[in-house]
Order: sequence, then C-alpha cells, then structure tokens
Amino acid sequence: MAQFERLLIAVNRLLVAGALAAMFVIVFANVIGRYVFGVSLSWGEEVARFLMIFGVFAGAGLALRSGRLVEIDIVTAFLPDRLRRIVRWGAVALMAGFMALIFYYGVRFVAFGWNKETMATGISRGIPYLAVPLGAALFLCHLALVCRAFVADEFEADAVLDEQDTPL
Repeated sequence: MAQFERLLIAVNRLLVAGALAAMFVIVFANVIGRYVFGVSLSWGEEVARFLMIFGVFAGAGLALRSGRLVEIDIVTAFLPDRLRRIVRWGAVALMAGFMALIFYYGVRFVAFGWNKETMATGISRGIPYLAVPLGAALFLCHLALVCRAFVADEFEADAVLDEQDTPL
C-alpha cells in the first residue's frame, strides 16, 4: 500500500505541475505574441482556463493530504478529544459524499459534453470536462489513504511529500 501511495502522490504531483507549467507557457507566449509581435494564440485563453481548472481539481487531494484545505476549526478546537474525533469523522463522511456526487455528476457532464465542441480549439467539450471526475477520483483516493490522519489532525509536512520526489 505504501508503494501505491507513493506512486499516487508522484503521479498526482506531475499532473498538477505539468498542467500549471503548460498554462504558464501558454499565457506567457500569448502575452509576448500579443504585445511584442501583434499576434496572439486564438486558443490560448481557452486552453489555459482548462489547464487551470484541471490543476485545481487534481491538486485538491494533495492539499487535503498536507492540511492546506480551508478549515474552520474554532468550534472543534474546544471540544473534548473524543467528540472532536467524531466531528472529524463526520467531516470525512461529508467530504467523501460530496466528492462522490461530484464524480457521479462529473461523469454525466462529460457524457453530455462529449458530442459538443469547444469554441476555440474545436475539441470535444468532454475532454476538458474530464478534469471534474478525475479530480474527484484523485481526491477520494487521497481521502481514503489519509482519513485516519485527518481525524487525528496529523497532516504530512512538506518534507514528507518532498520525499516522494525520489525515484520509485
């Protein structure tokens, strides 16, 4: 299981980094093209938007794993330990249920958009819509692997995640 988890983190980080790097290159090239050469990429804004959405959805599970999701813990901080754990298990159940719904409706949205084309690139709308169910599936995988640590409020530090950069 530890090897699967390391692989999941490594692949997930590559997906997020690749999407955000590609978005940066496209936006930078579009700005240079527009203001230096007077020509811009007709598809640049659309593809950059799709990549940003994918990066956010794909990165949500990594943010959960490292404790970087927004959390309002003013109430739970004052609860007794046993009750705090119960509330946090409830939060895990809510996150899992919400992401399962996002996954389900994301798949339906992909199917709905598959026969339609995007405006600038002319590709199937289902392709960029895949970011929603793929991101939800990644989040659910991360949640399943770290739910006990989440309930115990023990998040992985950046150093632990950085260890995953080493080859498998």
